[in-house]
Amino acid sequence: MGITEIRDEIVNGSTFLGIELGSTRIKAVLIDSRHAPAASGSYAWENSYVDHIWTYPLEEVISGLQACYRDLAQNVERQYGVPLQRVGALGVSAMMHGYLAFDRNGRLLVPFRTWRNSITGEAAKKLTELFGYNIPQRWSIAHLYQAVLNGEEHVADIDYLTTLSGYIHWKLTGRRVLGIGDASGMFPIDTGRKDYHAAMLDQFDHLVEEKNYPWKIRRLLPQVLTAGEDAGTLSEEGALLLDPTGALQPGAMLCAPEGDAGTGMAATNSVAVRTGNVSAGTSIFAMLVLERELTKVYPELDLVTTPAGDLVAMVHANNCTSDINAWAGIFREFARDMHMELSDDRLFTYLFEKAMEGDADCGQLLSYCYLSGENITGVEDGRPMFVRMPDSRFTLGNFMRTHLYSALGALKIGMDILFKEEHASLDRLMGHGGFFKTPKVGQQIMADAMEVPVSVMETAGEGGAWGIALLAAYRKNHKDGETLDQYLNSRVFSGVNGSTVMPDPEGSAGFCSFMERYRRALPAQRAASETLY
Repeated sequence: MGITEIRDEIVNGSTFLGIELGSTRIKAVLIDSRHAPAASGSYAWENSYVDHIWTYPLEEVISGLQACYRDLAQNVERQYGVPLQRVGALGVSAMMHGYLAFDRNGRLLVPFRTWRNSITGEAAKKLTELFGYNIPQRWSIAHLYQAVLNGEEHVADIDYLTTLSGYIHWKLTGRRVLGIGDASGMFPIDTGRKDYHAAMLDQFDHLVEEKNYPWKIRRLLPQVLTAGEDAGTLSEEGALLLDPTGALQPGAMLCAPEGDAGTGMAATNSVAVRTGNVSAGTSIFAMLVLERELTKVYPELDLVTTPAGDLVAMVHANNCTSDINAWAGIFREFARDMHMELSDDRLFTYLFEKAMEGDADCGQLLSYCYLSGENITGVEDGRPMFVRMPDSRFTLGNFMRTHLYSALGALKIGMDILFKEEHASLDRLMGHGGFFKTPKVGQQIMADAMEVPVSVMETAGEGGAWGIALLAAYRKNHKDGETLDQYLNSRVFSGVNGSTVMPDPEGSAGFCSFMERYRRALPAQRAASETLY
């Protein structure tokens, strides 16, 4: 589509806007009627570790959202010569899980507790036993019950409990709703009813009955919506919140707010049964759309849903690229001190490609990339650790390959359960996120590690903001009876190119050797977590 056509669509309000609040960046993507990105904007941010809690202040949530939208609007005017005043539909997505609790006046009761916190172990264990359903530490209900167990005074004052995407959507529309994918990270979902599991809601109320709280759990949680359902419209207050200049007009319809897992599925066309995707960035998670229920409860596997409400097995590890980024910072500092100017693209491309020169088994090196705790491996607090033996082959290639392997270590443990114990079937695994930015490298490492073909589409770099923009377009454009899977296949991804790499037997054998060391040395990582402070 040419500039003139896109300009006309911007003026006519025929574009679609997606905004995603990720771990390190808030990104906005404006797409045209053919679902192609027309403009983008972003805002960089980082979580803070305050009083032993990983958090983001709500003030920065709002200011970062506004800065991101402002960047987008400026880019639209710069590229097309017209202001951004209307959109056909929009959607908001964000990091899943966590704990945002508000009183009846809309006041945040305690600082936002993000997915990264590993502070709900007692609650998660008790709820898993009660429900007979895995409740990860990240889930909102685990945070709520841990607050109950801790005797935290604010619990009695809760009027609304939501996720980050649900909070922004509430501010933009006034509606307390949540997409089913994001809702499935708050409380277990009954995929037959496309709603919270009724019996488990009753079980939870009975569990806390003696506390005499003035609420029932049903009333605290947002209403569950599936993709395509009415999620409200942009209010006057919401438009001004997003764009304080007043240029953005209210009235645009919104799709249900979703989590980054759901938008990753949409962005990789992985919402159909037997498809899967892996998102690898600050954290890493893989999603497989299941043909059937799992045979038993596994603490390493979450059961969530697609944005349409189909059952998904999710393997979520808290840590992925943060330690790689930290080591890259050391090399960047060295280069700068040696008066060598390196862009981030050049630096990361060099380091990732260097990893492919390393030995398949990393020369007997080992690392754990745990900036924060890791539930899958039972590590309470993050202590990144690098280890070598006296006879290890300590080269830059092996060093970098070790860190790429380590980024997938916890994920591999969960994926082995799906493939080797549950015999899950997978037609394709789509990769997206920063781990795949350097062509072929992360893709090959992932294929070798998981022992399945891995595909990356040419649109993979657009990420979750594009995914939620697609869900916004589906909300407005889909025909009666047209499923999300059908819409994506026929209207979005038809003709989209990509690349697929096959597992290399030598690389897979090397990764298995690495994982033997990784599993064997986990007691040392746990000891580091317990003794280094």
